[in-house]
Amino acid sequence: MTMGLDTTRAEAFAGHALNIVNGGFLSLMFSLGHRTGLFDTLGRLPPSTSEAIAAEAVLNERYVREWLGAMVVGRVVEYDPEARTYSLPPEHAACLTRSAGPDNLAELAQFVGLLADVETPMVDVFRNGGGLEYSAFGRFHELMAEGSRTVLEATLLSRTLPLVPGLVERLENGIDAADIGCSRGVAITMMARHFPRSRFVGLDISNDAIAWARAEAERQGLSNVRFEVQDAATFGGPAAFDFITAFDRHSRSGGAAPRAPRHPRGTPARRHVSHGGHRGIECTRK
Repeated sequence: MTMGLDTTRAEAFAGHALNIVNGGFLSLMFSLGHRTGLFDTLGRLPPSTSEAIAAEAVLNERYVREWLGAMVVGRVVEYDPEARTYSLPPEHAACLTRSAGPDNLAELAQFVGLLADVETPMVDVFRNGGGLEYSAFGRFHELMAEGSRTVLEATLLSRTLPLVPGLVERLENGIDAADIGCSRGVAITMMARHFPRSRFVGLDISNDAIAWARAEAERQGLSNVRFEVQDAATFGGPAAFDFITAFDRHSRSGGAAPRAPRHPRGTPARRHVSHGGHRGIECTRK
């Protein structure tokens, strides 16, 4: 039986779809505001003209003015037409500036541009099957490292590691630890710096990420951490670690939850934990 079109429902959905499209555009503006430091600049300044904002941020005024226009239309930034000044309300800055820490949604918005970069090759994948190389996602490791650093600086030492009874003391005394899927090594480098008596190994499938991690460890003068290009699915060898971690290896809703890390094919990482060691922590971000 053919049913007539519910015009009210159709109009409501069209409005919803338009909001999705508009939100996508604004997400790119959020990313630009984060990468150029404009949100941070607005968070520091009193109500200011576009010229003053551009000068403070050391950016081109014409493009700053266009960006500010998008932010005003998006009801993110407030504009005083008489004074020709722009301001970021503190309630908005609380989730759009670097000072917001893990609550900074502008940092997260960078992934919209990252995914947009692979839209065209993904069309080909839909038509012909196959997949995309890791390298196709250009800034992936950069963004993951930035996001991980923001979260881990606020939680790793004070909240996450203490979840395992006695772990912090053992790390202070000196144990062998590994981080599976370490990307640029933010977590493992942070632990190596804080626990100089322990020995750390970071494993990841990406050559570029491991090269970056090695360079950063060398820059920090860390001699108790090393990095290896290794596929976790084929990670072999004897039980050699007292503690294994896996941070942000996959995404799921519901917030962060610690648990024993597993390899992608279902083999528990616990086979590589020495007798008396900790099975570890797997933590995914909300």
